[in-house]
Amino acid sequence: MLGSGELGKEVVIALQRLGCTVIACDAYEGAPAMQVADGFEVFSMLDGDALERAVRKHSPDIIVPEVESIRTDKLYDFEGEGIQVTPSAKAANFTMNRKLIRDLAAKDLGLRTAPYAYATNIEEFESAVEEIGLPCVVKPLMSSSGKGQSVVKDASELEAAFNYAMEGSRGDLKEIIVEGFIDFHTEITLLTVTQKEGETLFCAPIGHRQERGDYQESWQPCAMDNAQLEEAQNMARKVTQALGGAGIWGIEFFLGHDAVYFSELSPRPHDTGMVTLAGTQNFNEFELHARALLGLNIPAIELRYPGVSAVVLAEKEGVPVYSGMELAAAQPQSDFKIFGKPTTRPYRRMAVALAYDRTGEESMEALRARAARIASLITVH
Repeated sequence: MLGSGELGKEVVIALQRLGCTVIACDAYEGAPAMQVADGFEVFSMLDGDALERAVRKHSPDIIVPEVESIRTDKLYDFEGEGIQVTPSAKAANFTMNRKLIRDLAAKDLGLRTAPYAYATNIEEFESAVEEIGLPCVVKPLMSSSGKGQSVVKDASELEAAFNYAMEGSRGDLKEIIVEGFIDFHTEITLLTVTQKEGETLFCAPIGHRQERGDYQESWQPCAMDNAQLEEAQNMARKVTQALGGAGIWGIEFFLGHDAVYFSELSPRPHDTGMVTLAGTQNFNEFELHARALLGLNIPAIELRYPGVSAVVLAEKEGVPVYSGMELAAAQPQSDFKIFGKPTTRPYRRMAVALAYDRTGEESMEALRARAARIASLITVH
């Protein structure tokens, strides 16, 4: 398991329940997935030699990338040796770099996206913004959890946005994508499951809200027009087929008033998909990923009832201590998960609150408000 955060932790649990031995890898010791894995390795996955040593040491049958920042050329080598990479080395390589995945979607597959341009220095950046126009969205080509992302509404903000994007870039890739601002009413994640044997399956769409480029809450199902849902599913089917392999994909779309726009793709469980931990489906997203990568057939994905997730954030740096869990645990039709991250920093996700409605009597607005209240009961000191 290359990456050992909260999403990787749930994948490890799902894999172990299906009889697997899992070695969790990350750049720091004590990462969430390491706490439940059979063993662990600590190294930078951008270090190709260190990655090679870990693979030779453990001789895995399957490599499961759970983060973007990996020396992906090595994954091609391992795949060529017969080691399964989930979903595929191509998927990991293309989605590590927003340039590759955006060009694949827009130019090769003809999917509808926001207008975009690239920049590696301030001069190119200013030219790109002039071409795209204001307002625009600025992102590093490689980053995670919203780092380096901002919305630019005025020319006076350009220099700060450029510096923030460069500082937020992960690895040695220092390039920026400038996107035109889409007039959308909802942002969704369409969890898509590709199988070794069997048809491509789709979870019910998940709506989500972001701040600072990072998700704050998600809800399933997200109401959307049937024609737009079918269009999003067709786009998801095309891009996953082009990248190949079996596993779950978190594919983000903007829902405009008259069109659907492809936004981003992750070839792994998606943070917004943590709502499925509320039992909204017959299999949560982590169980789906485990079954798909092991080649276990998934006949159907069934939506059981509505659910909402809301994150619990840290406010400052330190070692976490939690309070309020007793109050949160007393709330009906709810749950919460503490991720087990050993340290905090401002806005770091430390836990998630879950609310669900088995009766079908609660509106989605009320369910979202209830999940937010449960999250507010848990404090990270």
